[in-house]
This record gives sequence, structure tokens and C-alpha cells, in this order.
Amino acid sequence: MAATTSDTDSGFSTINVTPLVDIVLVLLIIFMVTAKLIVSQTLPMDLPKAAQGEQQQIVFSVGIDRNGAVTVDGKSVSDRSAVLSLAVAAKKKSADVRAVIQADQNVTHGNVVRVMDELKQAGIAKIAFGVVAETGK
Repeated sequence: MAATTSDTDSGFSTINVTPLVDIVLVLLIIFMVTAKLIVSQTLPMDLPKAAQGEQQQIVFSVGIDRNGAVTVDGKSVSDRSAVLSLAVAAKKKSADVRAVIQADQNVTHGNVVRVMDELKQAGIAKIAFGVVAETGK
């Protein structure tokens, strides 16, 4: 006698993967939508802290006029190395010091980058640029 095999003896011979693929695609869509929402809600912002009591926000102001002359906190600076030493002193006074660069629009890009580099060397990471709002739009 020849042995015959029947379908009832072999059990499950195939696995239906259609429900698995459906679930994976739904999860993929959910992750794509939520990832876009999470990224749009977490834009990098440098929000100011509220001043309490005697704590005040210290701003280190650097001005560059059209001739390239540099002023720090309203006082004229003779050489570029003085900006670095003054920035280091301001960083020692307050770890949360913020720098504002106010440069004339005719100042060369290199002068502004040089000042930014000196501020970064001093450890000041929070740097902003002073601008004047346009009127008459």
C-alpha cells in the first residue's frame, strides 16, 4: 500500500501575511504623521528666562560701524583681542550671558564672522543680531 498524505495531517502549510502587512502600513502612516507634528512643534528656540529678584539677564553688546570700528557695551575697543578678553570677563560674571551684534549694513561679512568667532571662543553661545524694523510696507 502506498502511503497517502492528506491535508488534515500536515496542519497549516501557509501563513496569511495580509493582516500583518495591513498593520505595518497603518503603523507606518501613524508614525509619519506624528513625526511631522513632533518636528513642527519642537523648533529650536532660545526663549528668555523670567527675571526673579536680583537675577537679571546680562547682554554683551558688540557694535561694528561702517568703518570697522568695534565698540563693546558702548565703549570703543582699540584692538580685536580686547573683544575676546571682555567677552571672557562677561562670561565669568554670568554663565547665561547673551551677545548682541549690531553691525552696520555696509560692514564686510568677514568682520562680523570674526566677532562671532571671538564670542564663541569666549564660550558665549547665545548670539543675536540687532536689526531695525522696516517701516512703510
